[in-house]
Amino acid sequence: MTDQRTTRLPQFFLTPGGPCPYLPGRTERKVFARLNGSLAQPLNEALTHSGFRRSQMIAYRPACEGCAACVSVRIVVAEFGPSRSQKRIKRRNADFVRREVPAEATREQFALLRTYLDSRHSGGGMSDMGLFDYVAMVEETPVNTHIVEYRETAAEGEQGRLLACALTDVLRDGLSMVYSFFHPGETARSLGTQMILDHVDAARARGLPYVYLGYWIGGSEKMDYKIRFQPLEALGAQGWARLVS
Repeated sequence: MTDQRTTRLPQFFLTPGGPCPYLPGRTERKVFARLNGSLAQPLNEALTHSGFRRSQMIAYRPACEGCAACVSVRIVVAEFGPSRSQKRIKRRNADFVRREVPAEATREQFALLRTYLDSRHSGGGMSDMGLFDYVAMVEETPVNTHIVEYRETAAEGEQGRLLACALTDVLRDGLSMVYSFFHPGETARSLGTQMILDHVDAARARGLPYVYLGYWIGGSEKMDYKIRFQPLEALGAQGWARLVS
């Protein structure tokens, strides 16, 4: 007999309204569905292609009344070429040791996350995140995901200092950067940009055509950096199309 728990259609829910974290004076609402059972991976892929993002076992997307500012974007890997400044960033980080590890939280990762949140997002929605919250964010996943750790080069037999991490889903057509964080004191390294450049290289090595960056919001300084990774595609009413800077 077919297991209905794994084959039934997903149910969608709408959150109550709350303050928008990106555009002052606006109200944010989200539509979301649970990811579980044997169809979690294909469902996550289908919803990602439709503009959803994943958080633990939930896929969500903005559903704000009278506002469509949040736009899903993805880098076209085959056509991407780093700019001069991005090439400099890659050279600056040539000493990085990159390692893909299972989606298992560590205290070292959490310590870095707390440093990042306290410096960059104090008072934000994740500012009170504790260790157990971080464990849930990383390990409560029904889909193909991993963490990429970026460390300084160290002497043989030693492990270099952890500088950045990216929680990344693997889709059939790309890599989706679910959440990333880095050491805020390493400003010269431009670690946020470096992680995206590295994911473009990783997608190319896997033969995957896209890197999904989540939402871009015109007029939001927090999201402005994404427009620098051209060519970029945005999801609109007619499907995915080039977003020209």
